[in-house]
Amino acid sequence: MLSLKKSLDILKKTDALLEGHFVLSSGLHSSKYIQCAKLLSYPTLAEKICKSLANKIKRKYKKIDLILAPAMGGVIIGYEMGKLLKKETIFCERVNGKFTLRRGFNIKKGTKVLIIEDVITTGKSSLECVKLIRKAKGKLLGFASIIDRSTKKSLKIKTEIISHLKIDVPIFSEKQLPQSLKSIPITTPGSRFIK
Repeated sequence: MLSLKKSLDILKKTDALLEGHFVLSSGLHSSKYIQCAKLLSYPTLAEKICKSLANKIKRKYKKIDLILAPAMGGVIIGYEMGKLLKKETIFCERVNGKFTLRRGFNIKKGTKVLIIEDVITTGKSSLECVKLIRKAKGKLLGFASIIDRSTKKSLKIKTEIISHLKIDVPIFSEKQLPQSLKSIPITTPGSRFIK
């Protein structure tokens, strides 16, 4: 198991942990942004974090049939977890703003599905995945992510999230911005708003 310090060192070394003024895909503002794509672009460094997460998942879930990851952020981590856990892995992608299964992917009735993301802040993408599982009459096992940066206030998921790392980063609505953030130019990271 990687220590918090080693994990944060890896995130900083790969530029996966950024500081500034960010508008997250949820529409909330933050002074920190975690871009796991940067972490995953260094497979040998990311491997340590992926193995740690896979071990936590194995301890929690004895029977997983399928891993579902939301595109774009979840595709690589979903693949890595599928490889480490030896499970079929599929991803959903946005069509006209809604997640759907394409490319011949499907969820069979009764399939036990684990949703895996890179970062969970509000859980909005994960909950959109849940709709696909329910529509297919599959069974949701739970949620996992490299980083859980949710707060009780922001999180819409009501069950436990298995994560490699829980990072507490304050998030603010536009109306509640502290002066320190108001003075920094806004960056809008992530992929939810890409057309």
